[in-house]
Amino acid sequence: MGFLSRIRRLISGQPPLTGGIAIYAPVSGDIVAIEKVPDVVFAEKIVGDGIAINPKGEFIVAPIDGTIGKIFETNHAFSIESPQGLELFVHFGVGTVELRGNGFKRLAEEGQQVKAGEPILSFDLAYLRGKVDSLLTPVVLANMEDVKQLDKAQGSVIAGKDIIFTVQM
Repeated sequence: MGFLSRIRRLISGQPPLTGGIAIYAPVSGDIVAIEKVPDVVFAEKIVGDGIAINPKGEFIVAPIDGTIGKIFETNHAFSIESPQGLELFVHFGVGTVELRGNGFKRLAEEGQQVKAGEPILSFDLAYLRGKVDSLLTPVVLANMEDVKQLDKAQGSVIAGKDIIFTVQM
């Protein structure tokens, strides 16, 4: 466990972590290696490590119980922090910020407490297809310095139901 997470856990009085923390798919679709995202910030893990999902469906849900941090004004990305101190970032597609929110709808608010699987954003896949560089949706851990091990899943996933990776702190 990283130094910052240990301090947070001590201050909050949380018991020591045992086992892994499951991170659920925020969108349905097929898992793709983060290195395949056509954006250097994600592909080179500058913002953190994780996976990407080639999306299906219409909702982006909370990948873990926690507090929503920032929801981008254009409603294409958000951050969430778990009670254990995990900081996750979900970013729908590449080039979606250029759409200025078109094709997305906010369903939750910053600072809101959510449970894994609760809808955060909705998207119109038919509208978005062909308008952006890529639909690949990165899901990354922003505070990798606190992570001992990241076990990534493969295959197809259903939003809020299937685990995309497990974190050991």
